Amino acid sequence: MLISEEQVAALEAQIAELLGLLELLDEDGITDGIRQYAEQVGRVGQTADNAGSPGLREVCRLFQDHLAGLSGDGRGLSDAERRLILWNMGFFSTAESLTANNIVLSIYKHLTNPECRQYLLRQAYEEAIHTDTFIYCCDSLGLDPEEVYTMYLTIPSISAKDEFVVDMTKSLLDDNFKPDSPKNIQRYVHDLVGYYVIMEGIFFYAGFVMMLSFLRQNRMVGVGEQFQYILRDESIHLAFGSDLINTVVDENPEIWTAEFKKELTDNIIKAVDLEHEYAKDCLPEPLVGLNEKLIRQYLEYIADRRLERIRLPKQYGSTNPFPWMSEVMDLKKEKNFFETRVIEYKSGGALEW
Repeated sequence: MLISEEQVAALEAQIAELLGLLELLDEDGITDGIRQYAEQVGRVGQTADNAGSPGLREVCRLFQDHLAGLSGDGRGLSDAERRLILWNMGFFSTAESLTANNIVLSIYKHLTNPECRQYLLRQAYEEAIHTDTFIYCCDSLGLDPEEVYTMYLTIPSISAKDEFVVDMTKSLLDDNFKPDSPKNIQRYVHDLVGYYVIMEGIFFYAGFVMMLSFLRQNRMVGVGEQFQYILRDESIHLAFGSDLINTVVDENPEIWTAEFKKELTDNIIKAVDLEHEYAKDCLPEPLVGLNEKLIRQYLEYIADRRLERIRLPKQYGSTNPFPWMSEVMDLKKEKNFFETRVIEYKSGGALEW
């Protein structure tokens, strides 16, 4: 796409004003200077987008997020908000790497259906993108890589979640494991529940709510949009995993015993408790419209949805305190080039001349 001379001139004018604001960044007015500088960065991004440069717009948005962290006034990030973001980055950056490098490929070798194998390759590709995205977000926010990437060792609530998932998926990670008997098929389903239902369906969602709450307030927009895309992918992974679990059970009904169903239910209840502890760690005080009680209610709500999806009875009966999460997953901005063109084409064809 060619950019007109007028668009180039408008972009140059915005950048010139941006450079002029650097003079405000002195010791006496640094807070106000950073805030004005961040606002001008946003205007540069919008002008670039209007000129057909969405890539520059995204760079500006991520830069705005970084500047927000430097601003000390109410429009920046408080220490508690920085902690919340740091904790979530610490969990997500290592958890995505675990799933992409180990579990997805371990599931692949035990499946023979070509469509399922094709999807798992797609999922592995998406998990790798997620890992790279979290690293990019950490770098953009100026977080200490050593601190972020070792939090699974230093933060007990993160360690507890990671250890629980590793324990629940140890059969999948065993090179000698084969689902060739009813007992082993049962272990296979057990590990699929650990990965898809617990890891991707419960352990990720408290973090999604926390990070996307900033986006709802039009803060941390660049990072929030990345989480929005990742949430969309993870919801599809969860749907595939639930269907896979149900299919394996349908093909092997003898494994679906009362004892086994109770074991899976107990594991999901334990996962809710672990995620609640993590939420209390992230939210020692109410922030961005959230508190740990609301997070607990949401965890109970989604746990019931996960249980029902794999044909187990609900355990909590909680209502959804965050109905806006379903709207976030819709990604209206992507609503589609093709559908929009088709609608416009049909409308044009209906005109009377």
